[in-house]
Amino acid sequence: MSTNSIHDLEPQLAANRRFWCGWAGAEPDADLAIYRSEIPHPLFNGVLRVRTQSLDAAVAEAKERLAGTTWSWWVGGDSDEDTAEGLLARGAQQIIDMPVMAIDVRAVADAEVPADLKIVEVVGPDEMVGYVGAYAEPLGFGGDVHAQAQRELAFDYPDVVRLAGVVDGRTVGTCTLSLGTEVGALYCIATHAGFRHRGVATALTREALRITRETGRSVVTLQATSEGEPVYRKIGFEEVSRYRLYQFPA
Repeated sequence: MSTNSIHDLEPQLAANRRFWCGWAGAEPDADLAIYRSEIPHPLFNGVLRVRTQSLDAAVAEAKERLAGTTWSWWVGGDSDEDTAEGLLARGAQQIIDMPVMAIDVRAVADAEVPADLKIVEVVGPDEMVGYVGAYAEPLGFGGDVHAQAQRELAFDYPDVVRLAGVVDGRTVGTCTLSLGTEVGALYCIATHAGFRHRGVATALTREALRITRETGRSVVTLQATSEGEPVYRKIGFEEVSRYRLYQFPA
């Protein structure tokens, strides 16, 4: 289906825009791509890029459409060149600097699953509550887990696979795989604090890579936290770009 190189950046940025816009029915290819999930976290509401328009007008529109929620402004390889400097000049502060990483799934072995871990796909309401509960604490989420689970169930795109790592009936790890574009994209990779350093995140990530390979795609992309980056490098991911996220004072 796809033979992208990991160094083909635009398909990876397009995959990221499409996933986040799935929370709000937003338009991922708009010159000003804004999404709002109502989940109280800066990653789940924001501006994904601005192109070919006045930054003053874009900032004003973003502040109006995102008022009342926690949000951030992504700046990456698909933004106008001077966006970061313009945001800083208008009072924003950088809050996150994270690598965009990619891997050729054709060169990765299948998951070695720990003996007590079962990997299942999450589809129903009850399972979704456990899924959200498992990633909420590691990723720094607040708010009502049940409300967030409903938002997951209402996600606009059907081509998202949610993998749960289950031990003794309890969801202890999560990995979301988006297959909405020509590359796979991974999100919400998290492990409950009591189950870290046991290979849960690695097993879930490798399973997502296997699923992607079976679809005929050749590349998977993700954005890494400082804690996750060493895990992904060990699997074989390489840094291909960076995203910087900015936030205006409340």
